[in-house]
Amino acid sequence: MTVSSKTEQGSAAPVLEVRDLQTTFDLSLKQSVRAVDGVSFDVNAGETLAIVGESGSGKSVTSLSIMRLLPKDVGRISAGSIKLMGREITRVSDAEMRDIRGRDIGMIFQEPMTSLNPVHTVGQQIAEMVMRHRSVGKSKARARAIEMLDLVGIPEPKRRVDNYPHEMSGGMRQRAMIAMALACEPRILIADEPTTALDVTIQAQMLELMKDLQDKLGMAIIFITHDLGVVAEMADRVVVMYAAQVVETAGVDEIFRNPKMPYTAGLMNSIPRLGASVNKKRLEAIPGIVPTLTALPSGCRFHPRCGFATEACSATAPSLEDAGAGHMIRCLRWRELSLADHARETA
Repeated sequence: MTVSSKTEQGSAAPVLEVRDLQTTFDLSLKQSVRAVDGVSFDVNAGETLAIVGESGSGKSVTSLSIMRLLPKDVGRISAGSIKLMGREITRVSDAEMRDIRGRDIGMIFQEPMTSLNPVHTVGQQIAEMVMRHRSVGKSKARARAIEMLDLVGIPEPKRRVDNYPHEMSGGMRQRAMIAMALACEPRILIADEPTTALDVTIQAQMLELMKDLQDKLGMAIIFITHDLGVVAEMADRVVVMYAAQVVETAGVDEIFRNPKMPYTAGLMNSIPRLGASVNKKRLEAIPGIVPTLTALPSGCRFHPRCGFATEACSATAPSLEDAGAGHMIRCLRWRELSLADHARETA
């Protein structure tokens, strides 16, 4: 089933439509795994969609599949559809995809020090992006680089444009990455854990900057993170992934107030909260670890770690069901668990 969008009020088509996406990695001639297994969602103009889950859930591979940046020797999109502004991009040529990257889709990677080229100045790298997609000369491209560095709040942009990455702090490098990703004003920005390596003060500045730029440019954002505090701050809707599948999706308020899938509830219960009982000395944790893709459990992929699992959960793989109002859940028992929660609340 398709994840519905909060902005379906209008007639405009989503900026990005992902349908039943499957991404396969060939481990050997005889063995392959699905790192993304049947993922679907939409993103609309001006909207922020957060994709959350533990490491190994398939979040980053989903973003690399959209960007067509999978390692060619082992990775491939094996099924499904990715439409950008109505255009199917899974079948476009590599040359056409190079035109799309940067111009229509921008991406901020997790660690800017490994994403920026250390032998070229930051300004040269931004200018190269501008010249590639806007067909302007070096002087205009350099002016655009300075303009973007100023836009993302880097002080003295006319001087900093000639800095090499190692001459900048971590926060400034991340701002430079944002400047590069937005230099050609893409319709959608994919941010893959862009604040993970930053301290909390710089992280707050980055989030505020991204929201301001989104308002100015009207772009859509896919925000990939494991930080639920960031999700609450940034997102309009949330997609929760586990073991390569979408297990729940809803509006951000609904996900935090009323998670219906036990895995999502486990993530929410792990968040420290002000005003929690003074007798509670430890945060709640989900037992076990995310299964490896080469040894996925039968039935529901979460059942070995789930405190609500029954024998049926180990035998039957649940489908993604619509609970109404765009709330989708992959769980065999979500109806009775929801009713049980309601009974406890009203007792």
